[in-house]
Amino acid sequence: MKARDYIEVLTPKQNVEDLDGALERFVDRVQTVVHDGYVVSVPDNPMGTVHFEVLDVLGELDVEVPPRQLLVHLNTFHTKEGMDNVLRTADEKGIEQLLAVSGDGGERLPRLHPESIGFDGNAVTSVELLRYIHREYPGRFSTGVAFNQYEPAEHEIEKLSRKLEAGAQFVITQPVLANGNHVGMLRDFGIPVSVGAWMSRRIQLLSECIGYDVNAGGQYDPVQNLTALREGYPDFGTYLALVSFKNQLPLLPSLLGRSHAV
Repeated sequence: MKARDYIEVLTPKQNVEDLDGALERFVDRVQTVVHDGYVVSVPDNPMGTVHFEVLDVLGELDVEVPPRQLLVHLNTFHTKEGMDNVLRTADEKGIEQLLAVSGDGGERLPRLHPESIGFDGNAVTSVELLRYIHREYPGRFSTGVAFNQYEPAEHEIEKLSRKLEAGAQFVITQPVLANGNHVGMLRDFGIPVSVGAWMSRRIQLLSECIGYDVNAGGQYDPVQNLTALREGYPDFGTYLALVSFKNQLPLLPSLLGRSHAV
């Protein structure tokens, strides 16, 4: 598997006022990303906010996405029944890639209990989730994990090692600023890495998302940052969050240095 270029697209929130309009925008964005040859990446209830589940939405609207062009996130804030439904549907649709994450949680979200999936302990992390996926669907999925370069390096590297032992096959980093938080050490693990690129000018929102104060060294220019990331990590893929479909998407072939990622 090579490192890929992902574009993040969110399903509508369950409390959205204009659901039909939100679904139309979602489908249009998914189809645009697929047409342009990138991989659609859909978070699982990001920031603990309840969204519609991507495979349910695509199935309900009868929208086909090539299995190699969809990355389904799966976090630990599900009932076992709900998690199994996601995995079963992904298997039936031939989805290849899953991103296993510990999740943000929230008042309306249930938390997966370790004993329900055959593990001891107080909580399910992405490690146990990976082990469950590969135990129940051996050889079926290519599983990825997140890497938070804002955490202490020794701690995060140790976590990544456990994730790899549990079956992780690729890594997606938190959004990287070109003036720091270098992630080049991930090359040592010998697996595909996609480096996060924050495509919004609202850099404070990134701080809220990752839980750390981010200093962009002045006014933040996402296009300039992406250009620097491509120069600094030419062997890595990219993971683009909060892309402007009107202004930024047409620029990506030249910014990424390749027209298609799949």
